[in-house]
Amino acid sequence: MTRSVVSMPATRRPADTAAPGAVATPSMPAAPAATPAVRRKLAIGVLRYNPQEPSERPRVQTYEVEEADGMTLFIALTEIREVQDASLQFDFVCRAGICGSCAMVINGRPGLACRTLTRNLPAQIMLAPLPVFALIADLSVDTGRWMRAMSERLETWVHLAEQDLDLRRLEARMEPQLARDIYELDRCIECGCCVAACGTARMRDDFVGAVGVNKIARFRLDPRDERSDQDFYELVGDDDGVFGCMSLLACHDVCPKQLPLATQIAFVRRKMAGAGWKR
Repeated sequence: MTRSVVSMPATRRPADTAAPGAVATPSMPAAPAATPAVRRKLAIGVLRYNPQEPSERPRVQTYEVEEADGMTLFIALTEIREVQDASLQFDFVCRAGICGSCAMVINGRPGLACRTLTRNLPAQIMLAPLPVFALIADLSVDTGRWMRAMSERLETWVHLAEQDLDLRRLEARMEPQLARDIYELDRCIECGCCVAACGTARMRDDFVGAVGVNKIARFRLDPRDERSDQDFYELVGDDDGVFGCMSLLACHDVCPKQLPLATQIAFVRRKMAGAGWKR
């Protein structure tokens, strides 16, 4: 015998009807809509001066910018130049903290505009060009001329024992840790922040700065460079070199690449003192 099954339609309980035996709970009121956050108004003061205009005098010009999420000083300055004042001069290339072109004094402290978030700064921001270097205009300075003169003076290139190079020969092997140590010192982007923060560089025009001492430390590590400590002493063994450092170490504090400048200055000073003692 075949048993027939009759399906009964399900009876739906009204949404507001509690199940038998259930305890009724009061309905929760809907959450109020979130109010949009009020964006800050930034007052960015720029020390402006163009030495190419003899009649112009240094002045502080203030611009008002509405802060955006993730805004950097570079973005704020770009907005000022594109929307408010096309004559504002500042430098940039990479926008990623690699070229060092956008270095400037930010609220009294040298730093990179492209790596400085406005949310980490007060609403009142004061910008000025880096000291020590030749001023082009406004926030733009000529770090290239200073860096080239320093590099030529310290001969910051590998001095090979063999003058005749064989490009078909394999490069000499190097221990991985030594290669990493050299690379660590080679990360300097020559932005000029360490020089601008240096007290000695403000008093001695020929002081090589932490950037120069760091380069000496880098080439001293390189096994391909044939120079001795006596040779390096001739380059930085005086008051315009490593012995001119007053150990204030502001260079170490402001380096955007966080290089171990304090360690390298102390290391080179100790080695140069030993080389000078042997003279």
